[in-house]
Amino acid sequence: MKLTFLGTSAGKPTKERNVTALALQMEQDPQWYLFDCGEGTQHQLLRTHPSVGKLAAIFITHMHGDHIFGLPGLLASKRMDRAFRPLRIYGPRGIAAFINCFMQTDADYLGYDLQIIEYAAGEQFVFDRFRVTVLPLVHSIESHAFLIKENDTANRLDEAKLRRDGLEPSSLYGELKRGLTVTHAGRVYEPQAYMLQPVRGRSLLIAGDNAEPAVLGAALEGLDLLVHECTYTQEIYDSLVEKQLHTTARDLGRAVGAAGVGALIATHISPRFGRGGPHELTEIEQEIRSAYGGPLFIAEDFDVFRLGRDRKIERE
Repeated sequence: MKLTFLGTSAGKPTKERNVTALALQMEQDPQWYLFDCGEGTQHQLLRTHPSVGKLAAIFITHMHGDHIFGLPGLLASKRMDRAFRPLRIYGPRGIAAFINCFMQTDADYLGYDLQIIEYAAGEQFVFDRFRVTVLPLVHSIESHAFLIKENDTANRLDEAKLRRDGLEPSSLYGELKRGLTVTHAGRVYEPQAYMLQPVRGRSLLIAGDNAEPAVLGAALEGLDLLVHECTYTQEIYDSLVEKQLHTTARDLGRAVGAAGVGALIATHISPRFGRGGPHELTEIEQEIRSAYGGPLFIAEDFDVFRLGRDRKIERE
């Protein structure tokens, strides 16, 4: 799995960070998938490898502007680029009205098939290599997370063992995979003796705006990678006169630490942090680290991460 962060700021862009968008690519899949589409996402894409022409689906976590205002330009540019591959948009209630409002959408106008699916929490969508489950979050409006589970790899032959036992690659391998006993050079090969154990698929959870990371509960158990907002440190949140329903580094660290999450990427960072701001990113990292000892990254725009089949996360 390859994740490219196109925007990592909370609420508004800064000189270093654009608003939320994340690209997901799977190995041996020419298509890619976009999670949220803040203003300026199409411009961010010009500086990265994913192309609009190969975009298969967009998943919207919630209807706040910093997560959806990039849709008008992206959909229009897709047509101007003559990228006529069909596109699906999965979003909460209101996404269809929003798109129809600015595009007066129909197939003749766009030049490509656009399907808009308004989901509800608990729904699941199945793709060739993975499935996506919609989970509810806690925010000022309806907000969601997407739990992505890769298909298990099964029905694999132990080809090294077959060669050792005198059967080189041939059409007989296909028969063994279908559960058939085969005979070669006077030797009988039983399929159950040469099948490898299934390999569990990787798991990734991409969360929208959320005030309570612990609400994800069982979804965090055994999770390989969590991408979650981390807008404030606890000290900053406590100082706010008007409280916003966003996550603090303290609460995020406690939730992932208690669940034993494999790795964490924090994003949706307040403009208070970083170059030109009054606070340093190290404050967020240190607060998460007080409760979580696993691999931790604070995402920057254009960061690329790979989650390997060995479940190790690397920043390119």
